[in-house]
Amino acid sequence: MLRGIRGATTVEKNSPEEIWKMSQELFLKIIERNEIHAENIGAVIFSSTKDLNSAFPSSAVRKISGFQFVPLFDAQETEVEESLPFCIRVLVLADVEKNLNEIRHVYLGGAKKLRPDLAEK
Repeated sequence: MLRGIRGATTVEKNSPEEIWKMSQELFLKIIERNEIHAENIGAVIFSSTKDLNSAFPSSAVRKISGFQFVPLFDAQETEVEESLPFCIRVLVLADVEKNLNEIRHVYLGGAKKLRPDLAEK
């Protein structure tokens, strides 16, 4: 059954290396914690705040072996006053045999405060 799995992380600076490193770490934790394989993924949607413009977060997933054919999309977050800076968010749409309460969303770094109820302690 199709499920949406959310996640977010923050980076220290607006550099391609930092964006790719943290995007890949976030994505890998999501697929590991939810036992997802490339063939189970319908699409992955990344968004980033306006202050992150040196690289596409989805480029990090393209570098992972076996994920080159997964549909990826990047978007810019709506600019909201006092929103979390240097933030990357992701929505993984995947076919998994889990109930909603069994999905393990992943929030890392400064993004833990976005969903403290879902962030791993």
